[in-house]
Amino acid sequence: MKWGGLIGTGGNMGGEVLITAFLESELLKQEDLYITNRTIAKAYAIQEKYPSIHVKENIFELINEVDTIFLCVKPADMIDVLNELKPILEDEHLLVSITSALSICDIESIVNCQVARMVPSITNYALAGVTLVTFGQTIDSYQKELFLKRCHYFSEPLEIEENIMRIASDIVSCGPAFFAFLAENYIQEAINLTEVSPPEQATLLMEKMFIGFGKLLAENHFTLNELIDKVCVKGGVTGVGIASMEKNMDGLFKELIQQTHHKFKEDKEMIAAKINH
Repeated sequence: MKWGGLIGTGGNMGGEVLITAFLESELLKQEDLYITNRTIAKAYAIQEKYPSIHVKENIFELINEVDTIFLCVKPADMIDVLNELKPILEDEHLLVSITSALSICDIESIVNCQVARMVPSITNYALAGVTLVTFGQTIDSYQKELFLKRCHYFSEPLEIEENIMRIASDIVSCGPAFFAFLAENYIQEAINLTEVSPPEQATLLMEKMFIGFGKLLAENHFTLNELIDKVCVKGGVTGVGIASMEKNMDGLFKELIQQTHHKFKEDKEMIAAKINH
């Protein structure tokens, strides 16, 4: 059987990321990837971009073709899909969930196969960034090692503990959107308050800064604290800017973390209610 099957192809942070990462990294050839979706037209739309991908009309047809299944559906749909899969999954199958709110223990309480969970990041589009991974009790050492090796094709896999899944996901998976939002607001105020022209120039400058910033970190030139110290000359412009940020963003990230954890708790409670129904 083939390695790659995806159930659920919609969503920017779900199947779409994985399909792109798997194929662009050449981890998989198109003909080795099998996909299905509740709205099957969405799967066929992906096939238009990658013509050799196999589209299966339902999950049962897909399971017959693959030994590793990536479950990329919304949290609200997870339990129903797992219950559908339970009768057809066998010991040799590896089921991989990308939903942070559904723990490995939750999944293992429903299905009788090997289980893992991975949380991708939009940075995986660029074959970069981190993929968060947790493994169930039933996965064998060979399968675990092979899975991590394959993740290395498009990211840096990082095995983490269950108790930090939410905050790790905030940083790795949500983080690009959070910092893009801050950058977009910075750009807009630069346009509003200065004579930068054309307005697109501010966006270009910000994008180039981010690329260089990432390279400094990737090549281990500086840590984050060292970067601040290097640029922030005492009494200089950067120092004044940092002081302004400290004054005006008090509590921002505290509130952000509280809100994401609250939503995470709601999702977990919804899933628990479905499990216990």
